[in-house]
Amino acid sequence: MVKRGSLRVLRWCVGMLALAAISPASGAPINDPRGTWLTANGQGVIEIAPCGDALCGRIVGIVRGPDEPMPTDVAGRPQCGLTIITDEKPDGDGTWLGHVIDPRDGGKYQAKIWLDENGNLRLRGFIGIPALGSTQTWRKFTGRLASECRLA
Repeated sequence: MVKRGSLRVLRWCVGMLALAAISPASGAPINDPRGTWLTANGQGVIEIAPCGDALCGRIVGIVRGPDEPMPTDVAGRPQCGLTIITDEKPDGDGTWLGHVIDPRDGGKYQAKIWLDENGNLRLRGFIGIPALGSTQTWRKFTGRLASECRLA
């Protein structure tokens, strides 16, 4: 039989563990990659958000001049709004594992994402094992988006 005092301590411990997994500033889990990110080359903005039981990332901003047409993917679809990160699920070690698609050639790769100690998003695209890939660093997007998927 569990004593009342023991039950109270157990509840307190469970509550403290739950709080430890939450970032105090945002209320989101500390290793949660949701948000809007500027790609490594600074030419695109990707929004990572829930999609079903996973996270996905879609293009929401592209650097281009006023007279430049919207870039298209390999199938001729506009890149604005295109989902390029799919099926990202927690991998148990603070990382997320899913897929990334290169819109230029349609190549699909495994993708591991995580937040580094500075709060930047790290994306490692690879085939087979993570050692056979490369990692990009994306920074939190703090700018503004204009109409037609342009950066303001």
